[in-house]
Amino acid sequence: MDVYEAVTSRRAVRGFTDQPVSREVLERVLTAAGCAPSGSNIQPWNIYVVTGAPLAQLKKLATERVAAGDPWDEREYVMYPPVMKSPYDERRAAFGRDRYSALGIVREDWEARTRAAIANWDCFGAPAALFCYVDRDLGLPQWSDLGMYLQTVMLLLRSEGLHSCPQMAWSQIRKTVADIVSPSDELMLFCGMSIGYEDVTVDFVRNARAPLEETVTFVDD
Repeated sequence: MDVYEAVTSRRAVRGFTDQPVSREVLERVLTAAGCAPSGSNIQPWNIYVVTGAPLAQLKKLATERVAAGDPWDEREYVMYPPVMKSPYDERRAAFGRDRYSALGIVREDWEARTRAAIANWDCFGAPAALFCYVDRDLGLPQWSDLGMYLQTVMLLLRSEGLHSCPQMAWSQIRKTVADIVSPSDELMLFCGMSIGYEDVTVDFVRNARAPLEETVTFVDD
């Protein structure tokens, strides 16, 4: 698989089979992903990979907690600004419409929306999960390094025939994740990522991307 195919075929998959992902493949991907760029090569990512019985336990604790209506853990970072200006607000709204429309869920059906959301904490059935932490003393440029690293991971997973789904939703139950992975107090959970083989029987809608002229300006002759 060439780089272009990896980029264009990568998407947030929300339906996985239970086919295991080998430790060898995960180590190969994460070793290569360590070549991702970071300012002054500080490599600010701190990664925990969870599979097998520990992941089953995390899924159980997480889904039970959410189903019981327990309060969310307070996020340690701001996910979106309080007021989202154009065109970002329209793009986010379009994502929500496309996502729930693919599931056959209407806007007013909050029970169905809750069931769909709970699937996040079952990792959409994936047999492997990655949790990305960052040292809380680091700044915004280091957070951008995390994005480059995680994208590298996801593209390498595609080269192995795997799919993924990055999930900031895990930051809402970060204490439950910490019960399983035991991070140091200096670390803050940024996101999780479900990893596995796609369940091709699960319907999806590919979210549209903005046209080039909307996001890119060429300055030339």
